[in-house]
Amino acid sequence: MAEVLIVGAGPVGLFMAALLLQDGVDVQVLEQRSAPEPHSRAIGIHPPALMALARAGIAGSLVAEGVQIRRGVAVARGKTLAEMSFDGVSDRFPFVLSLPQCRTEAVLERRVSELDDGAVHRAVRLTRLSDDGARFTAEAESPRGALRYSAPLLIAADGVRSTVRASQGIGLRVKEYPDSYLMGDFADWTGFGPDAALFLAGAGIVESFPLPGQRRRWVVRLGPGDPPPGGPAANGHAANGQGGDACWLMRCVRERTGLEIDAGTNSMLSSFGVRSRLARRMVAGRTVLIGDAAHEVSPIGGQGMNLGWIDAAMLAPIVKAAVRGSDVTGSLRTFEHTRLRAAARAARQAEINMTLGRPLADGLLAVRNRAIGGIAAVPAVNSLIARRFTMH
Repeated sequence: MAEVLIVGAGPVGLFMAALLLQDGVDVQVLEQRSAPEPHSRAIGIHPPALMALARAGIAGSLVAEGVQIRRGVAVARGKTLAEMSFDGVSDRFPFVLSLPQCRTEAVLERRVSELDDGAVHRAVRLTRLSDDGARFTAEAESPRGALRYSAPLLIAADGVRSTVRASQGIGLRVKEYPDSYLMGDFADWTGFGPDAALFLAGAGIVESFPLPGQRRRWVVRLGPGDPPPGGPAANGHAANGQGGDACWLMRCVRERTGLEIDAGTNSMLSSFGVRSRLARRMVAGRTVLIGDAAHEVSPIGGQGMNLGWIDAAMLAPIVKAAVRGSDVTGSLRTFEHTRLRAAARAARQAEINMTLGRPLADGLLAVRNRAIGGIAAVPAVNSLIARRFTMH
């Protein structure tokens, strides 16, 4: 018998668990996967999220492992059009931290285990949820047989295909986009060091971000005739079996940026389409959705995982008050309103980012690039964009 059930042991569910456990709340975390996800996946941690993660005592460990991106540059035809510094966005964390999601999750799970080494239950597949008006009962299957868990409060951090959200009948507002991308991680010999780089090519934008261990992520916007988006892949294998492999990405980067990457050093490859899915509610009785279960936004801009962490940071004191017997109805209403607005704002920002990166004919490309260079040359505007990019 726990005070709170959390469904999902990804980065958001683990952070939620750590916050509650350190406040003395009894938590059980149910996770379908038998082991953590081994691939790099999401890499960007923004300053507001680092401030939130510091509350769980792990920001220092993450910063020690990651790469501090303090500057972004926009490049076209080999020339730097614009630079953006993140020095002014935060006193404590004046950077975007780049760290593979697998390492972030490892640090989070270690913190949860320090607080309660029996809190996380893996290889548990939720099959049924019931509510008797006082407690939820979660029935699940596992290699150990049928299991039952029970708690008065339920937090869903179980991702975009949330079982909890579906069981509660919570609808979604869905928007599909025509954009699709291929990304991969490779050894880095570019000379960009810890800088992020955006290459404004007519065939579509190429984004490049540093990773720990002298590696770099490349993300290319796919155009007509390019391989269609598929599922994740790793170790240099094709992402979708239709040419979306490391060699194709290498050639694309060369054509659009003039830079060479070594396909043989590829350690992760994934192609993806884009949509936004915003839950119509985040709170349903004693159930709360957080992270991707509540809001899926485009990965372009890297705000999705960060949104989930800030959800958890805002929710934790409300949950603590609830399990101690306080009436939190008003606080939950404010939480839901605030976080749904934040998710809608992030979706709009990602939409702008995608629009700026779409293929353009030479004439329009030149106009766009001149506009970006001109805007970035205005210090006040440059600073504002830096703050928006880092979720301030």
